[in-house]
Amino acid sequence: MRIGDLLTSIGPEKFFDPTDEHRALRKMVQHLAASELEPNAARDDESEQFNEKLFRRFGSEFNLFGLTVPADLGGAGLDPVASVLVTEELSVVDAGFALSYMAHDVLFVHNFFQGASPEQIKRVLPHVIDGSWISGIAMTEPEAGTDVLGMRTTARRTASGYILNGVKQFITNAGPGDIFIVYAKTGSDDKSISAFLVETDRKGVSIGKPEKKLGMRTSPTAQLVFDEVVVPSENIVGAEGRGLVHMMRNLEIERVVLAAQSLGIARRCLEVGATYAITQRKQFGQPLSHFGQIQKILAEGFADFQAARALVYAVAHQIDFNERRSAGAAAAKLMAAQMAERVGRDIIQVLGGYGYTREYPVERLYRDAILISIGGGTNEAMEKNLVKDMALCFKDQ
Repeated sequence: MRIGDLLTSIGPEKFFDPTDEHRALRKMVQHLAASELEPNAARDDESEQFNEKLFRRFGSEFNLFGLTVPADLGGAGLDPVASVLVTEELSVVDAGFALSYMAHDVLFVHNFFQGASPEQIKRVLPHVIDGSWISGIAMTEPEAGTDVLGMRTTARRTASGYILNGVKQFITNAGPGDIFIVYAKTGSDDKSISAFLVETDRKGVSIGKPEKKLGMRTSPTAQLVFDEVVVPSENIVGAEGRGLVHMMRNLEIERVVLAAQSLGIARRCLEVGATYAITQRKQFGQPLSHFGQIQKILAEGFADFQAARALVYAVAHQIDFNERRSAGAAAAKLMAAQMAERVGRDIIQVLGGYGYTREYPVERLYRDAILISIGGGTNEAMEKNLVKDMALCFKDQ
């Protein structure tokens, strides 16, 4: 059974696939996920292996990098809905691979294009779009996550550029990554943060040991350490001290795409659980799905998934790269993250002992789902942001 088939009967198709190009893109990614990712997803999770060869082919062969970059610069010229649908479809099979995709194409390529100079675009963009360079961003530190103003990485100005020192923690794509946007303080004011392009082959850059993780094991995560790294002036992205603006501008699409990961995870869990309960497992001579407790899990799980999916795509449709509206993205990420964890856990219950084993992919998907409530802003941070935005509605009353 494919829950995706049932989706087409609910809601306007053009809401989720607005154009022929979006529909073709979804079909292509579904095929790639099934033929290229699915055969190795469980094995790569077990061995904590990143499929770097396939990842680079996403640029060189399949042209899936640069979705939101104009076509005349080598991108697809599409919108946030395209980023959402690609991430959703990849996450149905391998959410870890989808996380590395998001870190490269959304956190770096999209973010970089929005703030880079023409010279930087010419120098860097072709390499990250064709997959010859793998990229990401470096913001989180051992003592600075949600509190980005608490970062300790510094960039000291010199006659020809900057000297970078500090440690970044939990960096997606560290290891195979070739280039990162690194955020560092360039003044005594906590808000004086700047963004820099840093190639990992620069002297003084080192990679920490790979993190051993609960989930998202097919996506490499490690420290990036900067020890007196010389960064030329031409590698600063935007104006000095304006890195915080650069960072915040990208949060909306980042959070919506992370929410799309939750959609893919939940959809696959529902497919597995429904197939098992309706067609495979009998109890007391009847299909498992004949029992009210199981019907409740499947029906409420599907309804919750459908509601989250509608919200995520609604927010994606409204994203304007020139205007930041954080409330919708925060709500979408919060709702989708909680939904995917709940659905994953409930489907494990439907599968019983099989759900607790690796014979079915649900335990892997459930482990992957937990990261979404942490990365890109915790659930608690999303709640704080939402209440803050709600309070503004009463400010002038």
